[in-house]
Amino acid sequence: MCWILGLTGGAGSGKSTAADIFRELGLPIIDADRISRAVTAAGGAAGPAIRQAFGPEMIEISGAMNRARMRELVFRDPEARKKLEAIVHSAMKQVLDDEFACAKRSGAPFAVYDCPLLIESPQARARVDRILVIDVPEYLQVERLGTRSGLAPDAALRLIRAQTSRRNRLQAADDVLVNAGTREDFARRVRHYALRLLEAAEKHHL
Repeated sequence: MCWILGLTGGAGSGKSTAADIFRELGLPIIDADRISRAVTAAGGAAGPAIRQAFGPEMIEISGAMNRARMRELVFRDPEARKKLEAIVHSAMKQVLDDEFACAKRSGAPFAVYDCPLLIESPQARARVDRILVIDVPEYLQVERLGTRSGLAPDAALRLIRAQTSRRNRLQAADDVLVNAGTREDFARRVRHYALRLLEAAEKHHL
């Protein structure tokens, strides 16, 4: 039976790079961000509940959630953030159930659940057997978010601090990979980690 590795990390940590390497090795990837975008897109399952909870101004003409307005709201209002997360998680459940079932039938030794809110969500944590945290110092997160997304330092810090703390992630981790060097070094260490898990799975140690 395929077991599930939960993959998480803060904004700018390099989690997506790690997911890409697991994917290159042929492992099934269940991408929470992709599913979240789908359920909040035009025609997505979360749209009616978002409109009801937050008003029509949070829905674009296309029917998709207005991400810019919603991002601004949830950064300044923790209760709004919790309400949105509850709506989106409810809409995601059936898709996640289907993708986890498919992964477990795939024949792969393990699958990867790529989930930014893995630590914050008891429902998400209940789906995984082991947690890998990609860790990075806050100053590097700020630098990378500026380079990748064009965020000013104060905006990057607001994004980082809207997520769970680095300490909480590390306390919840079974495994930690630090991404404080070059992309090439990080990719090498992720690949080495993945190959160790594959070898252990083949020997039935996990």
